[in-house]
Amino acid sequence: MALQINATNPEHPALLLALPWDVPLEEWPEEYLVPLPRGISRHVVRYAHAGDEVIAVKELAERPALREYGLLRDLDRLGIPAVDPLAVVTGRTDGAGTPLEPVLITRHLRGSMPYRSMFETTMRPATMHRLMDALAALLVRLHLTGFAWGDCSLSNTLFRRDAGAYAAYLVDAETGELHPRLSPGQREYDLDLARVNISGELLDLEASGALHPSVDPVEFGHEICTRYQGLWQELTRTSVYPAGEYHHIERRIRRLNDLGFDVAEMQIEHSAGGDTVTFVPKVVDAGHHQRQLLRLTGLDTEENQARRLLSDLESWMATQDDYAPGDPLAARPEVLAHRWVRDVFRPTVRAVPPELRGSMDPAEIYHELLEHRWYLSEHAQHDIGLDTAVEDYLENVLPKARAALE
Repeated sequence: MALQINATNPEHPALLLALPWDVPLEEWPEEYLVPLPRGISRHVVRYAHAGDEVIAVKELAERPALREYGLLRDLDRLGIPAVDPLAVVTGRTDGAGTPLEPVLITRHLRGSMPYRSMFETTMRPATMHRLMDALAALLVRLHLTGFAWGDCSLSNTLFRRDAGAYAAYLVDAETGELHPRLSPGQREYDLDLARVNISGELLDLEASGALHPSVDPVEFGHEICTRYQGLWQELTRTSVYPAGEYHHIERRIRRLNDLGFDVAEMQIEHSAGGDTVTFVPKVVDAGHHQRQLLRLTGLDTEENQARRLLSDLESWMATQDDYAPGDPLAARPEVLAHRWVRDVFRPTVRAVPPELRGSMDPAEIYHELLEHRWYLSEHAQHDIGLDTAVEDYLENVLPKARAALE
């Protein structure tokens, strides 16, 4: 059987052909590989160069490779945070003609970290709570779209910084199933698997001495269930309000927006007596602030980063002479937003030299600078301004952060 590359982009096969597909992945020469931290996997996984891309290459049998490739494409279509599928390579043979396992190729998620690399130094319990929040939110998003993961764990998740919190991305969809809708039993089973897997992974870390002594692995496994149930309840519960007091419905929708979700459809029913109204959010989409920021500025960020940048954008817009909400002659929000990107966001980010940024993306850098501005302003009891905050950040914060990594 000849070598075949099934890819999502017609440009990818040409880039991928240069890789040594006639060599078992475990034996690939160092010249092709990228030294990035990897999580635990039942398969051989390597990071490699493909043109300007950094890709993750995973060896597995043809049928599960094609199935996972299809599932990752479905998740991408549904807007779920997951690694991007690029290709499946089949028909591999070594120099003697012996068949080699096919591979699944995904794009490396820039700035992401497997959970084990985050535990190289003992992680504080507060940071672990943020990891649990991110993983619970990811699991809820998957279940809302009808996706049963079948193997939710820290090992199958990548984490990226998101304005002081973390965003979780699905890495391994091999055991997943996509349904029109999940039953309560399917959700509970998936959640129970997550609890068992997370407790087991934390017990492993405890045995290696990498877990904070105050953390109970079993209790943390239960915590993912608690956080999941709280978020699921808030997103899907039925609310009954007094008739005519529709501000309660608006408040509920705003609370969902604050959690990062949009209500795309709702069901509102009056009671038989007409004295109450029942409100059910029928379809809930994640990424409310992401979409709003992308629409206004073209910046594609994580959800918490988008919330923080929108807040700064709104504050800046209020200082502009041509900002007058409701006035048809005033500048449109999109015009002001692009002016903010050009005159504020980009110059501020560019003030931080690339060699000092590490793995932080521009939105995370800007968030860090806003945090530093707030800290200095609180200390000075007045707003010290963004330019002063940038200067102090470059002089006093980044050098210490680099020294700590060396």
